[in-house]
Amino acid sequence: MTCTRIRSLRHCALLLVCALSALAARADGVFETTLKNGLKIIVKEDHRAPVAVQMVWYRVGGMDETDGVSGVAHLLEHMMFKGTPKVGAGEFSRRVAAVGGRDNAFTGSDYTAYFQQIPKEKLTDMMALEADRMRHLTVAPEEFAQEIKVVMEERRLRTEDNPNALLFEQTRAVAFQAHPYRRPVIGWMNDLENMTAADAKAWYEIWYAPNNATLVVSGDVAHEAVFKLAARHYGGLKPQKPPAQKPQREPEQKGLRRLTVKGPAELPYLLMAWKAPGITRIDGTVEPFALNMLAAILDGHASARLPRRLVREKQMAISVGASYDPLNRGPALFYLYGTPVPGQTPEALEAALKAEIADIAQNGVEAAELARAKAQLLAAETYKRDSVFGQAMEIGAMAILGFAYRDIDAMNARLEAVTTEEVRTAAQSWFNDDSLTVGLLQPTPLAETEAASAPSAAPTRR
Repeated sequence: MTCTRIRSLRHCALLLVCALSALAARADGVFETTLKNGLKIIVKEDHRAPVAVQMVWYRVGGMDETDGVSGVAHLLEHMMFKGTPKVGAGEFSRRVAAVGGRDNAFTGSDYTAYFQQIPKEKLTDMMALEADRMRHLTVAPEEFAQEIKVVMEERRLRTEDNPNALLFEQTRAVAFQAHPYRRPVIGWMNDLENMTAADAKAWYEIWYAPNNATLVVSGDVAHEAVFKLAARHYGGLKPQKPPAQKPQREPEQKGLRRLTVKGPAELPYLLMAWKAPGITRIDGTVEPFALNMLAAILDGHASARLPRRLVREKQMAISVGASYDPLNRGPALFYLYGTPVPGQTPEALEAALKAEIADIAQNGVEAAELARAKAQLLAAETYKRDSVFGQAMEIGAMAILGFAYRDIDAMNARLEAVTTEEVRTAAQSWFNDDSLTVGLLQPTPLAETEAASAPSAAPTRR
């Protein structure tokens, strides 16, 4: 069909833009385009089941906040379900449920995302709902007053009443002294207590715009049809110029940092965090990939080094682990952690964890050990693609962090190519005390904790 046979020249232009800007069809069924207002659209076709997932990712999270309004990104996530002039408070999720779907949202340091998983024929309805709240949210003071209490209670339950979570929060705040990663995504309680509806509205007006978002659709869909629907529902939204951002680099750490957090627990908990490099380019330095493999060798499967040696063989710990995420907008941390068995001290467990790293630094790892870790790690990467939701998650996270979906295969290839010598070099290079922060949960008796938290006769602020 030529453009002269299309009734609307505007429609013809839209189809031409989509055809030119979309990537050529690929074996994995991924297609991309960008609307004129800056909204990036990625479609992953998967025709195994008659369902579709829509995700909208905003490139804004806790790291974009400023002191005094920590937690506003997460609070705004809650407010996004509180209605627009067209859709009443709570009506969004009711409509999703009414068509047999499910929806939710999540906020991290680097992004905020919203999703719906629905029958494929309801995708246009979901786009209409999501596009409506992208630029037309109602931040009503009465709804804000209710929801800020919900968020404060969430902080109490998930962090303040969870000693291990509180230790992670405090350790991160000590490890990062300049970078905004030092602030918790949930927000400091004092900031939440003093937050206003105007703060939430300002955050929304600045960051929620098509040119700061990526739309991901996966499932039993045709990409051409999705591009047309997206242009219809999102194409008329105006872009918003984002604020200028200066580099926010963490100064070099000059020595070991320690902290102690007291909380109700039967046993102490040890958390060690080293500054580590992240992935900035897929074809860049090998260190992040080697560190990723090192974490898998230490704690990637049942027979990994830490649980095998420290839990089963030496019986020093009830549990131990390693964690490292190289994909962030900001700096990365490499964690080792564990709970010593009764009779063992946290100091002894700390020494044992360091000894495991030192052993690899000195003696390296066997080829078979590396091969097992690779098999487990790469299998986990493959399992992510078993569901349409998992595919949308993977695609959206990569895109919002500045990578392309095709980079996933390239990253897996880099992991597959890591050598035993590169793992050994990583263990030698990144685990000195000058870049280490050690957090310790010091147990307090339950009776003492209850006495400390009992209300006083003086009035308390609510």
